[in-house]
Amino acid sequence: ELALKSLGSEGLFLFSSLDTNNDLYLSPEEFKPIAEKLTGVAPISEFEEEETPDPSGETLSIVAKFQPLVMETMTKSKDGFLGISHVALSGLRNWTAPAAPMSVMLARQFKAFLPPKNKLDLGDPWWIIPSELNIFTGYLSNNRFYPPPPKGKEIIIHRLLSMFHPRPFVKTRFAPQGAVACIQAISAFYYAIAFRIHAEFQLNEPPDFPFWFSPGQFTGHIILSKDSSHVREFKLFVPNNRSLNVDMEWLYGASESSNMEVDIGYLPQMELESTGPSIPSVIHDENGNVIDSRDPSGEPIQFVFEEITWQQEIPWEEAAQKLEVAMYPFKKVSYLPFTQAFERAKAEKKLVHSILLWGALDDHKPLSVSLPMPGSGRTLRETVLESSPILALLNESFISSWSLVKELEELQSNRENEFYSKLADLHLEKYNFPVEMIICLPNGTVIHHINANDFLDITSMKPEDVESSIFSFSTNFEDPSTATYLQFLKEGLQRAKPYLQT
Repeated sequence: ELALKSLGSEGLFLFSSLDTNNDLYLSPEEFKPIAEKLTGVAPISEFEEEETPDPSGETLSIVAKFQPLVMETMTKSKDGFLGISHVALSGLRNWTAPAAPMSVMLARQFKAFLPPKNKLDLGDPWWIIPSELNIFTGYLSNNRFYPPPPKGKEIIIHRLLSMFHPRPFVKTRFAPQGAVACIQAISAFYYAIAFRIHAEFQLNEPPDFPFWFSPGQFTGHIILSKDSSHVREFKLFVPNNRSLNVDMEWLYGASESSNMEVDIGYLPQMELESTGPSIPSVIHDENGNVIDSRDPSGEPIQFVFEEITWQQEIPWEEAAQKLEVAMYPFKKVSYLPFTQAFERAKAEKKLVHSILLWGALDDHKPLSVSLPMPGSGRTLRETVLESSPILALLNESFISSWSLVKELEELQSNRENEFYSKLADLHLEKYNFPVEMIICLPNGTVIHHINANDFLDITSMKPEDVESSIFSFSTNFEDPSTATYLQFLKEGLQRAKPYLQT
């Protein structure tokens, strides 16, 4: 109360965003973001002090490519709609180019991507940055402006993402956090490593309120020598193959419990790519003498690199799937694209288990349900969809799919394929915000469905209070969510029997 009286609500809001341990005192470490902002001088990080550049070490040049969010794709937050002001979106609107279009880094810094000694099999994932959050730990504070200092393997990820924007958070507010990788190919001297990173950016600074920008994922690959002295290729990017790939949330008040607005949109391009292999910063002749990096005519010396012969390799798609399952155990069930799911269901004479969402099911974001309540889609994927009984039944009796509402609306309006248009129409008829779980026949007929919020309401009730026989609790499983979802799937199978037997 004294702090509120002294600082006012907005001053206390800024103070709390810096007071990371909530002791009502700012340590020098906590005050550092403000000091850097006021002085314009950032001290050298501990990592950079410890990292003594090898004079003969190699350097890698990386370029950043960025096309800003297409504002028209924001589904409900265009200017003038819902009273959203220019000020709320100022950080987003002003972000039109990468913070650093090009950067030169030491090849050795990429050693963070090397596999641990017990993860040398193709496609066997490991965590570069482990996820520290789950459905039980909740999520991190929205009331923050400045990222905590990165440590260990976070440092290279932070430096790379800082090429896009000066305030990347390498640990997201929501699970699953972190970065995961696996070996895609092995040669005598090189690894090809596939990776996936969940990170987000804070676009606003005081006196504005926080604005969180959360791409669905960063993915990519690196080809580097087994001793990390040489990097042959590096690429990191946000996938842009779906119609919506970014989640945005921003606060409207000076406290953690303030109203938060949520929206999603499309980011056409956000990628980093090496301009070529890493090259020595200093060149020596055969006698060990330093020689000029330019030839007598003044042109830079051209390096010739040996071709890499891979001894073992797996396709990119397989590596990406391994990383996805590591992040999301519910993906042990294959979730096919919408139209493919119905084709497969028809061929295998199975039902379609479909999840229709406003936001994506396999991105780290909270599925765009108003905070601080947990996203219903996130809750689904971190509980029932990961449980062994559900995974077993889905694999045995269903073809699964998840879709964005926006994608089905586009499919619905596309009259070139009347069957696909009708499938989308039947789904959208049953949809209610934010997530609808649907069971249907291969011809698209919906035989059972439930909204995620209704489902969560049922599973939060005491068993004796549940009247519906359809969603009654089973005594076989202690977890009411798993029991109820299992009952939902079995009821769908029961209803479909007359159709599947004909």
